[in-house]
Amino acid sequence: MTDNVNKGRRALLKTSVAGAALSGVGCSSNTVEPVIKGIESELPAKAKLTGTGQWVATTCQGCTSWCAKQAYIMDGKAVKVRGNVNSKVHGSSSCPREQLGLQQVYDPDRVKTPLIRTNPKKGKQHDPMFKPISWDEALDILADKIIKLRNNDESHKYALMRGRYSHINEFMYKHLTNMIGSPNNISHSSICAEAHKMAPYYQDGNWGYNQYDIENTKFILSFGADPVASNRQVSYYSKTFGAALDNAKVVVVDPRLSASASKAHKWIPIEPAQDSVLALAIAHVALVEGLWHKPFVGDFANKQNQFVAGKTVDAKAFEERYTHGLVDWWNLSLKDCTPQWAEEISQIPAATIIAIARDMGKAAPAVQVWTSRGAVMHTRGTYTAMACHSLNGLFGGIDSKGGLFPGNKIKLNKKFPDSKPYLDDIAKKGVKHTKIDQRGTLAFPALKKGKSGGGVVTSNAANGMLSADPYDIKVLLAYFNNFNFSAPEGQRWNEALSQVDFMAHVTTNISEFSWFADLILPANHHMFEKWGVLDSIGNGIHQVSVQQPSIKRLWDTKDDESEIPYLLAKKLADKGFDKPWRYINEQLLDPETKQAAKDERQFGELLVKYVTYPLWSDATGKYGEAMTSWKQFTDAGVWNSHPYKYQARWGKFKTETKQFEFYSKTLQKALSKHAKKHHVSIDKVMEVCDYQARGELAFVPHYEEPYRFGDVTKFPLLLVDQKSRLSKEGRSANTPWFYEFKDVDPGDLAGVDSAKINPIDGEKLGIKTGDKVVIASPVGEVSCTAVLWEGVRPGTVAKCFGQGHWAYGRNASAVFGQQERGGSNNDLIADRYDRLSGASAFYGHIRINMKKA
Repeated sequence: MTDNVNKGRRALLKTSVAGAALSGVGCSSNTVEPVIKGIESELPAKAKLTGTGQWVATTCQGCTSWCAKQAYIMDGKAVKVRGNVNSKVHGSSSCPREQLGLQQVYDPDRVKTPLIRTNPKKGKQHDPMFKPISWDEALDILADKIIKLRNNDESHKYALMRGRYSHINEFMYKHLTNMIGSPNNISHSSICAEAHKMAPYYQDGNWGYNQYDIENTKFILSFGADPVASNRQVSYYSKTFGAALDNAKVVVVDPRLSASASKAHKWIPIEPAQDSVLALAIAHVALVEGLWHKPFVGDFANKQNQFVAGKTVDAKAFEERYTHGLVDWWNLSLKDCTPQWAEEISQIPAATIIAIARDMGKAAPAVQVWTSRGAVMHTRGTYTAMACHSLNGLFGGIDSKGGLFPGNKIKLNKKFPDSKPYLDDIAKKGVKHTKIDQRGTLAFPALKKGKSGGGVVTSNAANGMLSADPYDIKVLLAYFNNFNFSAPEGQRWNEALSQVDFMAHVTTNISEFSWFADLILPANHHMFEKWGVLDSIGNGIHQVSVQQPSIKRLWDTKDDESEIPYLLAKKLADKGFDKPWRYINEQLLDPETKQAAKDERQFGELLVKYVTYPLWSDATGKYGEAMTSWKQFTDAGVWNSHPYKYQARWGKFKTETKQFEFYSKTLQKALSKHAKKHHVSIDKVMEVCDYQARGELAFVPHYEEPYRFGDVTKFPLLLVDQKSRLSKEGRSANTPWFYEFKDVDPGDLAGVDSAKINPIDGEKLGIKTGDKVVIASPVGEVSCTAVLWEGVRPGTVAKCFGQGHWAYGRNASAVFGQQERGGSNNDLIADRYDRLSGASAFYGHIRINMKKA
């Protein structure tokens, strides 16, 4: 055992209860002062700050922006962070999250050495009594558990679960899992934004996210998106949003006054999950008044507009250009979606709707319509996504200057060599089992890219584990995740993880998920200590950026996606199961030397070289910047594509008709296949999946009434779950700065967990700003501090996600392992889904009440 491990053991053995035993790995209920001092002790002395350091390229994974960064390194320590000046997406611009990385990497509460559970009882109420062990001991135990499963013909009862990841993940996530003999590689994706992808894919063939030509646009209509705070590519949109306000009209539709809404020309505080009402009514006005963009959509053969409210149109009379099914959409749904109809449902004045439609018609095609998690991640969110995205097609914003478009084409080796030849008989049998998240069943179509079960239903994995349907999970390896904090009704994950025989968690901090682990494997911090590669889009550019070690490792930690699976494969080989080890050494070779990695640290660098090789070995610059060496890439830290070509996809969309589909033949085909697979009708699929559409209505954007959960008489308010400018997806809650600067989020108070309620509701409830309150839903309750604020729609309560930890560290929790600091929104949110996409529903459905504590 190493000296470091012995030192760690001595520190841990000083105390034993949850609030103190884990203080040996940094966790206690002390004030923030030790954290500040701990960080200061790791930074260079002031006398050494002479400007003799260097900027080292990296990438931030604090949110889904994946911005390219540069860290200023002095004496092996990070002292400053900025946007990568070589990026043609955002340049040196940044958001606050990157700065929190400095407090994260030097957090004294980080796990410093592998830990083993000594208390066999599992549950939130049970102290795990973690004790330090060596890496060799830890991996020996994990390997034995895997070997035992295989020997017992239960390899399918192994699962790999990931949260955030980089593009070198495929060996650990897919190939190692399959070679062990399990189908269960479960990603976080459907608690992220899968419903958001449904409209672009089923209308223009893009299963992914769009970038917005904000510098050339004339009109922005945002459904819940908050691009300067919490949308993809925050750094870029923060940099350009001010200029956009000067050049374009901006309308933000959101139940709360977000950071972006506070700057917009108009804020529409819509009722949660009613966004499609506004989108459909705008489309109705656009057709009735002839405002659609004819060069993209087409026109009537006789040039006479035949769209009249309430009346059907002969499809043969309209000649479409780059779209499909406009008249079908009108006849099936849109003809009745008048502004007056929308006003009755949403209380948005008909005159406002008409004015927005006319402004968009004047600005077309330099129009962009944004959607977000808040608008579409609800139980019937697929159709809201389609209704909103249809406006991009109707006004010609698709692939147009000032509009929106997908990521530019680039070349990466994301797919690793085929591992099927390395599957033995046990593995071949094991991978044929169905997955634990029940994707592809009748009730969970999860229609990623048109395939039944092609997506993931992350949160439902807990239900599958609890019910042992289709079987139980006995061995679990997870990394960069904390599902019982980040998934709706996370209490289910507490119960599910308590039932797992053996679980290893790769993490920087002891999180709520870690609390149920048998082994904790300490991870390197993504920005400063590990190898990885990511990509991002914005400003018409698709960039690829590197993560690379830039500081001296403080503790006995490893890279999650490279070093740990490398060492595990080696350990499995030592025990007689050498398939993964052979795959590493025979297939995953350095693209330049054709040699295998010599050790685990070299393996991480090798994987990044392998994935990015097509970029920095391309002297022709076919897809973007010409690069000729690995060093050139890592020094620059980012590769930039050529600018996106406007109208690149017109007439060749990756849909069934090759057109932008208002009537989605692509969705019709996918639903038909899913229905046929289960020997039912499409109407039955709609019924089982809790959508209201029947017949052809299922293939067009249409209005679906919001699903609400809870008795309105007991729970009269609706929860608005929002994202903070400071929340690194729940991982920044142990940084002191998170609380000190929390009032950067509109309406919030610094230092506390704020729940914003309109003064109208506050007066009814007798609640004032600063009151301690309890918020309850049908599935749970949380405690926090009330704020009366006009920036939230009456009848709703807006609360930032990110607080409510009972683990993670001395700042994140009130008493580590015992008491939450603030309240976790997900303890209130019932476990529901947009089943076509597999996405968890976080918005629109949860009824709550608020009372003084």
